[in-house]
Amino acid sequence: MKTSSSSTLPLAVRRALVRLGRDISAARRRRRLPLEVVAERAFTTRQTVARVEKGDPTVALGTVATILFALGLNDRVMQLAAPSADEVGLALEEERLPERVRLPRRAKSSSARYKAPPAATSPDGSKPGSGQGT
Repeated sequence: MKTSSSSTLPLAVRRALVRLGRDISAARRRRRLPLEVVAERAFTTRQTVARVEKGDPTVALGTVATILFALGLNDRVMQLAAPSADEVGLALEEERLPERVRLPRRAKSSSARYKAPPAATSPDGSKPGSGQGT
């Protein structure tokens, strides 16, 4: 026997989809738009819009996003998983921050610490002030 996809979803997800569907239905009715008009604007069928409004989990996310766009609610789609709204992710990232930040260590060499800078040379290869050259 085949199980329906809604029965495999967690209860919280099913409830969220039903609520989203109700909210989409209310937004459509507040705008005084019939199912047919929203379906036409979303390039889908009236039946698919009705399924979204019932919270059907088998409707493609792209279709739901297009219906939201047809209702002028697409700006909220971009905020669904925005990093700035991800409280758990931000808290985990903060836990991983180092307690101290140090400069990177250089290779240890006792002579490298106090090494004199290399002597400057002139373009002909001689050292300046050596009397050679011009």
